[in-house]
Amino acid sequence: MAQSFTQEYFQIPFVTRAYTTACVLTTAAVQLEVITPFQLYFNPDLIIRRYQIWRLITNFLFFGSLGFSFLFNIIFLYRYCRMLEEGSFRGRTADFVFMFLFGGVLMTLFGLFANLFFLGQAFTIMLVYVWSRRNPYIRMNFFGLLNFQAPFLPWVLLAFSLLLGNSIVVDLLGIGVGHVYYFLEDVFPNQPGGRKLLITPRLLRTVFDTPEEDGYAPLPEEQAAEGWQGRGGDGQEPDDQGQ
Repeated sequence: MAQSFTQEYFQIPFVTRAYTTACVLTTAAVQLEVITPFQLYFNPDLIIRRYQIWRLITNFLFFGSLGFSFLFNIIFLYRYCRMLEEGSFRGRTADFVFMFLFGGVLMTLFGLFANLFFLGQAFTIMLVYVWSRRNPYIRMNFFGLLNFQAPFLPWVLLAFSLLLGNSIVVDLLGIGVGHVYYFLEDVFPNQPGGRKLLITPRLLRTVFDTPEEDGYAPLPEEQAAEGWQGRGGDGQEPDDQGQ
């Protein structure tokens, strides 16, 4: 059983595996009181004056104490990060890492003015937004209550946060950054006079891009999306679960 779990774990794409693992280990360390959230949160003053550079990264890794909020965020993070990496970023790990860096930098700059302490949830919403815009024909089912097209998923999550009494600033930040990336990467280059502005550095390509492995098996959601797109949008719409 342990061997089966290990094999399944290492079948997860590299970026998804690394980021999800870092988030889980960070939360576990806080839960075990090895570290505290005060050592992780985004604080520009401590970063600049006391050189606590790690805060630029750790604020993206903590989703709160173990509970519903943590499980909800980690499931969405794993699910949509993996579907992106195995779908539109398949064989383009360097481009995926560059999207992480682009999104992280924009969110950090916004965090300087918005007094946000943890940006992991916004980052998850960004991943969800990009995936949803690239898979517009997939139908979603949110906890068995709502049925809608994939592009509405980020807004459903925002409404869900509002119903729970949470601030929607983080959700709006994720949607905003996700839209900036989507526009610059997928929309603007295809416009008359447009061109590709987001160029992945050669160093990232050298480090991360490797020949695609044989025996690759995408998630069922990605197989459904590819089949739908291959039919040009004709036929029955595939279903997806929004959790």
